[in-house]
Amino acid sequence: QSKLVESGGGLVQPGGSLRLSCAASGFTLRGSAVGWFRQAPGKGREGISCITNFGASKNYADTVKGRFTISRNNAEDTAYLEMNSLKPEDTGIYYCVLRNVAYCQDYENQDTVLYWGQGTQVTVSS
Repeated sequence: QSKLVESGGGLVQPGGSLRLSCAASGFTLRGSAVGWFRQAPGKGREGISCITNFGASKNYADTVKGRFTISRNNAEDTAYLEMNSLKPEDTGIYYCVLRNVAYCQDYENQDTVLYWGQGTQVTVSS
């Protein structure tokens, strides 16, 4: 059965860093844009980043721009989200997604998501 598997979440203090990984199993990330969504408690899912098929273009939500970096390694069929200078408001469940397109236009639109990962919890707290 096809899977998108995130890892790397956990508890971190404000100002700290985490690196999330996303690995494909049973299918490939190649040929599709990869994105990251997050869902804070009591809120809907927020599209925070996207990377195009070959990594030529990257998009970031204003809430994370300058602090988060998305990347991918197509040879290893993995994608990453490096999160720095974390804030308490970054707390939430983070989802890796495979888009049904190769580009990142309208990346925040959940209708473009082909597969969702299971999610990994990120908690930023003292």
